[in-house]
Amino acid sequence: MAGKLSIVLFVLLVVFLAQNQVSRAKLVLDPKLQTQRNNQMYGVSQGSLRPQDCLPKCTYRCSRTSFKKPCMFFCQKCCSKCLCVPPGTYGNKQTCPCYNNWKTKEGGPKCP
Repeated sequence: MAGKLSIVLFVLLVVFLAQNQVSRAKLVLDPKLQTQRNNQMYGVSQGSLRPQDCLPKCTYRCSRTSFKKPCMFFCQKCCSKCLCVPPGTYGNKQTCPCYNNWKTKEGGPKCP
């Protein structure tokens, strides 16, 4: 009797572990979940970027402007100081106060 109970418990344990592995594999392979992870607000809070992350973030930030060179220059300058770039191609500066509050001598915004 005890031998049969041990075998049944062992089989149930194996089935449980197999289902657990399958559900984990679905989480890793699900493209919707991967897209959600990739679209997180990474790099938009002050100090959350590394210096090497500034170029790709600024490339996207300046992708829709017709003034790419000055946009890239000032975006990278601001990113290297603040270590953040607001999300999107325009606006949303409130997410990065350093980026938002850095002004020119005339009082205009320094960061695009």
